[in-house]
Amino acid sequence: MRLTEKLLSPFGKSGLALRNRVVMAPMSRRRSVNNIPGPSVAVYYGQRAGAGLIVSENTAVTANGIGYLHTPGIYNTAQIEAWKKVTDEVHARNGKIFVQLLHAGRIGHPLNHEGGIPLVAPSAVRADGTMRTPGDIYLPMPEPETLSLSGIQAAIDQHIRGAVNAMEAGFDGVEIHGAHGFLPDQFLNPHTNRRNDAYGGSIAKRCCFLLEIMEGVTAAIGAGRTGIRLSPFATLSDLHAYPEETATHQYITDELERLGILYIHLSDQSANGNAPIPNNHIRDVRKRFSNLLILAGGYTPQTAESAIQTGLADLVAFGRPFIANPDLVERFRRNAPLSEGDPATFYQGGNEGYIDYPAMIAEDEVCEAL
Repeated sequence: MRLTEKLLSPFGKSGLALRNRVVMAPMSRRRSVNNIPGPSVAVYYGQRAGAGLIVSENTAVTANGIGYLHTPGIYNTAQIEAWKKVTDEVHARNGKIFVQLLHAGRIGHPLNHEGGIPLVAPSAVRADGTMRTPGDIYLPMPEPETLSLSGIQAAIDQHIRGAVNAMEAGFDGVEIHGAHGFLPDQFLNPHTNRRNDAYGGSIAKRCCFLLEIMEGVTAAIGAGRTGIRLSPFATLSDLHAYPEETATHQYITDELERLGILYIHLSDQSANGNAPIPNNHIRDVRKRFSNLLILAGGYTPQTAESAIQTGLADLVAFGRPFIANPDLVERFRRNAPLSEGDPATFYQGGNEGYIDYPAMIAEDEVCEAL
């Protein structure tokens, strides 16, 4: 058995048919000026269509859902039309692509929003740190406005509209970003959710916002086209660890099982100094959730193969290796060395460090080899 036999084999389950079990993880590359994906974005994703599944960079569902400067949206016609060029390019190369839908909540700055719309959050708790704004000026993130009940419903509706827009743009499905300290995660965490109404207090109430998004999206586009990313035990974006975190995620997992969504995508952030997701938690998710499980976070081809062989994961996502290796799957197949990316261009810049990383093997050679 080859070291990557399962990882590189075709996959078919729950109506999802993939060329291999390698997922290109969502990575914010911040090349969408005015929040509209440009021509290079289509090139970038097309170059990486050898992945079994691509999950796009986080894509805002509303103007003040934008977090970082030059991240894309999917809430207006220009954005939808731009994304159509991306999905067409990926599909022309026999790839599949889901869009990751985002509302950044308190993470961002009004200067990065059309019309300077304020930040919003479950409660008025300012995030530490600064945010890059136009002119490469870094400013402290301001205190967000507390969402009213009508504002919460609007944010839920914006996610649902984003999913419908994604179908119009040609995506194969959507992944709700419920991780990394963005708005749904802010509702889950007692540090950022200090409400005492229907959306705060108990575990069930703090989970309401996220689960109402999932209910609305599955009703709009189908559970078989809907996934979610979660990052239990991570403290990204100035979140704090909390005692009932395991119980919170067990509750979420049970509810996602009830909804019958396509997949859960667990993001382990231990490589970035956060607590890891324990294997016993992953195994617990496996017991509670009968559909697909994607794992992400510092995997190698060998550890990914082991996770699949042992039944811990169905698919494994790779992030940074895809930046400098557009032909990552083929390199895995040939056990070839990986190129190193330039960190200075990970999160800003033009085409340099974005679409100029060469493939090791010409595309026609890959086709012949297959």
